[in-house]
Amino acid sequence: MSGPGESSSLRKLRLDEIERPSLTELESLPRHPIIVVLDNIRSAHNVGSILRTSDAARVLHVYLTGITPSPAHRAVTKASLGAEDSVPWSTQPALLPLLTQLRSEGMLLLALEQTTMPTTLDEIVPKHAPVALIVGNEVEGVQQAVLDACDAALELPQFGAKHSLNVSVAFGIAAYGLLERLGLTV
Repeated sequence: MSGPGESSSLRKLRLDEIERPSLTELESLPRHPIIVVLDNIRSAHNVGSILRTSDAARVLHVYLTGITPSPAHRAVTKASLGAEDSVPWSTQPALLPLLTQLRSEGMLLLALEQTTMPTTLDEIVPKHAPVALIVGNEVEGVQQAVLDACDAALELPQFGAKHSLNVSVAFGIAAYGLLERLGLTV
């Protein structure tokens, strides 16, 4: 290990050195068993950021419900940097029937929310795959009726004065935490 000012082999990779699959190659790769459900997300920038993180995590699908803007909104595509083309996504008019469908497909339904009975990432074990992660509104969070339909609420610990993280940041932490707990990271 080199000290400050000393020569090191540590070098930032150029974009052409970072191996990424093409959109065509991506279609043939297996996706990780995580479904993302965005319910009433207000900010198009948050949606775009979540789509971009969903691409990086190679999730199965992203459902946009309620008032959540779709990639038809210019700000979504600006923030996603093209991830709307690499992540399977769709709009769904009604959330609760979608959750019923996902449960019938064997999904563990996890709300990303602070509740009286929180679950930490450490409590989620690989046998719970596949997982549907429900992310709610930036101000109101996940609706109580949605919480009632979920198996658990995933809570990220907060150590500062603020009571929550930005929804796209919280999603990124939760998504990668789920990948790690499901044994899907290197």
